[in-house]
Formats: sequence, C-alpha cells, structure tokens
Amino acid sequence: MVAAWQVDFYEEKDGSAPVEDFLESLPKGQKAKALAVIRKLEEEGPSLPFPFSSQVKGPLRELRTRFGKTRLRILYFGDARRTFVLLHGLVKSTWKLDESDVRTAERRMANHIERLRRRD
Repeated sequence: MVAAWQVDFYEEKDGSAPVEDFLESLPKGQKAKALAVIRKLEEEGPSLPFPFSSQVKGPLRELRTRFGKTRLRILYFGDARRTFVLLHGLVKSTWKLDESDVRTAERRMANHIERLRRRD
C-alpha cells in the first residue's frame, strides 16, 4: 500500500534539516521512539489520533511520544503537496509547549510555504 502522505524534513537555506539534527542528537532509544512515531504519521496520515498527534495552533501540530519520563515532540504541518513537513524537534520538560518553540516552528512553516509559492 502506498502512503497517501509523505513525510519530509524542513530545510533551512543552508541545506541543514533541524529535525534531522535533533533526531541525530538523541540517545539510541529515544531516537528509535521518535522514528517510530514518524513512521506512524506516514502510515496513518491526517487520521493519526491523539496521543500520537495533537493540535498546537492553526495548521501546526505536534507528534508526541515518550521514552521513560522523557517527552519527545516534533512540530509539523501538512502542506499543499500532501506532505507532512517536520519543522522542529524538542525534548519537553513541562506540560505546556514553550512559546519560543511554537514561534520557531511557525517561522519555518512560513518559510516553507513561501518557497512553495515561489516554485509555482
């Protein structure tokens, strides 16, 4: 079965991919859990239920998983090409997302949307 949605990493202008860097920085077990929830997003697409995915703000969502007491989050959105773009990864230590993390993801989302517009 071919997935209806793709998952892609947001890239900065210099070609770096912040979520890829985040995943590489994680210990082996945490990285495996994060990759598993990304695969789940590929398989289930927009119907991926809570607690794996939840609304953050507007089109911005968060992928959610835990490794022991560590809460791993990846902020993402679905773009016009039916692609989920992974924008920002973090280890969450409180119940609420930091506003700075949300702003980082929103800035990257705006940059991505602008790049898509320029291509059309």
